[in-house]
Amino acid sequence: MPSSTATHAPPSVILMLMEGRALSELSAFWLMRPWLSMTPRGDGHPVLVLPGLLADDDSTRALRGFLNSHGYTAHGWKQGRNYGLRGNIERDMLARVDELFDRYGGRKISLVGWSLGGLYARQLAKLLPDKVRCVISLGSPFAGSPESTNAWHVYQWVSGAKAADHVLPTGLAETPSMPTTSIFSRTDGVCAWQTCLNGEGPYSENIEIDGSHCGLGHHPAAIYAIADRLAQPEGAWKKFDRRGWRANVFHDWRRA
Repeated sequence: MPSSTATHAPPSVILMLMEGRALSELSAFWLMRPWLSMTPRGDGHPVLVLPGLLADDDSTRALRGFLNSHGYTAHGWKQGRNYGLRGNIERDMLARVDELFDRYGGRKISLVGWSLGGLYARQLAKLLPDKVRCVISLGSPFAGSPESTNAWHVYQWVSGAKAADHVLPTGLAETPSMPTTSIFSRTDGVCAWQTCLNGEGPYSENIEIDGSHCGLGHHPAAIYAIADRLAQPEGAWKKFDRRGWRANVFHDWRRA
């Protein structure tokens, strides 16, 4: 990562131990799925979902299943397990976006990336701006140094990279040109939440929920926010509305 990125202390051991919440968050997703179905339906545009470190398409099956039943055509990345930027992974992801763009007659694709997958999504959006409709990241530490996460040593081990190698793309903290949403949690046990914040801009936003890092891809509040964001009309995107009951679920991330 570039040396200009901020370094924050990684989440505490207590928060790491609290990552076991992910299982209860998955149960909550299934219990609340009828309520989630009341979110605005999609317009059929394609959505590409990218998994986190050491995860594969099985980890995003619940999210993709919901999106497919809710008016979208959601797809996995089909690259197997995510071992980091190894070999031809960037080339293959670019080809995956190109393939979906052609398959759907030139309709722009929304990218949803979980953790490391969100870093990929941001980079793909910058490389293919004419083919990407919006970007949504889930607990992705794009605005921090590797040492700000509890997963960096795992990344080094599985990818063969070292912290000084700067193997991840530069400029990750720069927001893509299309609507970009970061969904994050202050009780994330893997990534320092401060590293998941978009800068202020007309097409960038941050949405805070209470939850674990490992459950962000199926947390009911995160699923609601994803569905709400994807349903924004192309060319008429508006920032997330926290008014009314939403203020009790989605905190004001700017608070002290």
